[in-house]
Amino acid sequence: MSDPIIQLRDVRKTFDGRKVLDGVDLDIMREQSTVVIGMSGSGKSVLLKCILGLEKPDAGEVIIDGEDWLSLSAEQQLKQMHRVGMLFQGAALFDSLPVWENVAFALLRRGESAASARDRATEVLAWVGLPDVEEKMPAELSGGMAKRVGLARAICHRPDIIFFDEPTTGLDPMMADVINRLIVRLKTESRITAVSITHDMKSARMIGDTIAMLYQGRIHRQISPMQIDSDRDPILRQFIDGLAEGPIPLNGDTAGGERATA
Repeated sequence: MSDPIIQLRDVRKTFDGRKVLDGVDLDIMREQSTVVIGMSGSGKSVLLKCILGLEKPDAGEVIIDGEDWLSLSAEQQLKQMHRVGMLFQGAALFDSLPVWENVAFALLRRGESAASARDRATEVLAWVGLPDVEEKMPAELSGGMAKRVGLARAICHRPDIIFFDEPTTGLDPMMADVINRLIVRLKTESRITAVSITHDMKSARMIGDTIAMLYQGRIHRQISPMQIDSDRDPILRQFIDGLAEGPIPLNGDTAGGERATA
């Protein structure tokens, strides 16, 4: 039985008097893939930022491997970030750097030689199906290629926790399937812990060991992908089936009656 590597306890975040996170409790299990789903505006990205330390919660605990990350100084948090990889929604590549330097950015920042860093970048680029692109610039890449370069960068420094922000957004169905399969392969081969946020239920079913629904600022439901079709919870069912009518308000006011950032 896996143990939790990340524990969220009563995490709360308010912006301009509006509740976005209203007491989130969630265990993210070691070497498993947890997918957080929810409507646009439900606070998924804010939750991710709170875990990463990019936003400071107003209250609650973010415990990673038994250590309260909210109590760490900015310098201590920075030192811990070598454990973390991140695939951003838009890949977020540096336009002025060639592909290999984008991929090896974390290695170069911590002082690894350019030759060694480039060798590792070449290795992970081949792993994501992009050999011989090291010298290309980001502007020369298609959307699917850029996403795979972003994935190569996320894994280049061998983190044990990787976060995926809408990994299939903006991709055609075939390329989305490529990304999903790479995430599954990564978890199987590298035994990493994966945390993803997504609207894409096909992706959630494929990459997740656990699916947690964020609704009105809290984790409303947490189930396995195998339970999705049989679960009759009306809020979860409305979201999964894409129904306009039901208990979920469709005016964007999904977090405790307040408008939130996705």
